[in-house]
Amino acid sequence: MNSRANSARDLHLELRTMIAPGSRTAREQLISALREGVRTGRLGIDTRLPPSRTLASDLGLARNTVAEAYAELVAEGWLASRQGAGTWVARTTAPRPAPRPRRIPAVPRHNLMPGSPDVSEFPRSAWLASARRAITNAPVSALRMGDPRGPLPLREALTEYLGRVRGVRATPESIVICSGVRDGVDLLGRVLGTERPVAVEAHGLFIFRDALAALGVPTVPIGLDEHGAVISELDQHDTPAVLLTPAHQSPFGMALHPARRTAVIDWAQRTGGYVVDDDYDGEFRYDRQPVGALQSLNPERVVYLGSASKSLAQVMRVGWMVLPDALIDPVIAAAGGAQYHVDALTALTLADFIDTGGYDRHVRRMRNRYRRRRDALVTALAGFDLGIGGLAAGVNMLLTLPDGAEPEVLRRAGEAEIALSGLSLMRHPLAGADIPDPDGVIIGFGTPAEHAFGPAVDALCRVLAAVLG
Repeated sequence: MNSRANSARDLHLELRTMIAPGSRTAREQLISALREGVRTGRLGIDTRLPPSRTLASDLGLARNTVAEAYAELVAEGWLASRQGAGTWVARTTAPRPAPRPRRIPAVPRHNLMPGSPDVSEFPRSAWLASARRAITNAPVSALRMGDPRGPLPLREALTEYLGRVRGVRATPESIVICSGVRDGVDLLGRVLGTERPVAVEAHGLFIFRDALAALGVPTVPIGLDEHGAVISELDQHDTPAVLLTPAHQSPFGMALHPARRTAVIDWAQRTGGYVVDDDYDGEFRYDRQPVGALQSLNPERVVYLGSASKSLAQVMRVGWMVLPDALIDPVIAAAGGAQYHVDALTALTLADFIDTGGYDRHVRRMRNRYRRRRDALVTALAGFDLGIGGLAAGVNMLLTLPDGAEPEVLRRAGEAEIALSGLSLMRHPLAGADIPDPDGVIIGFGTPAEHAFGPAVDALCRVLAAVLG
């Protein structure tokens, strides 16, 4: 090991205070503390210890005291040492701590969970190049807590990108960076308060309902049909806002009909409410012209939400809100008045990635790949008695099953180590009997790595064959 790296190591030891630096008591305490660290496993086998000079300085002891303690523990077999290599916890004679029981989450053999991209295709080289440029060119001020809306370079890059690709009418001042769409929903829930329920689609992402419920904000469902959310039902509820997925409804996959897009804007203007436009899968479209963001119809009544979760990776935790002017300050206040929840270095890297065209190139490449996967999955499922929805866009596919088949498909999928999601999980708990309640499963065809996609589809087809015949 590099001696300079070894000399810089810190080591925490509990010693009694007020002991003479060169006394026998100091040496005995040090030996006891080191033994205890090894015995309990806090100092694991092969852990490198600081040189005697460094540890003596840190503990306020004489160097000889530390050297003598090390020598005694080497003689006893607790430590090992070699000239020029330093001192470390011995491998052969030091007692190993009893292993602690750990709860390790099960990793499915076939991962078809919805809502995730193929992270094996993450553009590592291009991202690394953007990170180098971003950090090299970033001013010192970019490494401090700055504008509570988030790093300006990313807000500027998003202003251009969202306007060009999604038709969003934004300025850097109207964008607030958050750690994902769920975080954005959480902040909006804090602003909207708990007095009136927020309207949501009767089938939709439960994580948003959970985020609002955690704040004590109730939600009320509105129905869905082949044209998307039934906007006329909003007049039945005293609600300050409605959360929609207008470009590609989650989970059924239809786009909100143009007449209903106009109707929900009219509702917002008439009631003073807000429309929250979750641009779910807006960038991945296959068989139709892209549906522009609802926000473009009225930026002062629509909140636009987006993230890099499905285009790059969920673990990036970078999202954005394009806010009406009236909501900017309240949202910033709800976030605590500072960007504690956003990684500025990731934000700066993403800004460069967008500015240099890397984001566009990656999205286009993955759009073509996901289209091929979607087509292959449709072909594989052609012989089964089920409905297939959500095909025109996105990275998920909805399989509508015969009545009563969903639990059995999920059970057999679990036995076959296939991870997927049931449609019932998406249904609002207050949805009434007048709202259809089909059985179904949601397949994330974007999730597996390329080499794993075929085996995952084969395993799914075996499950469906066992249940449906």
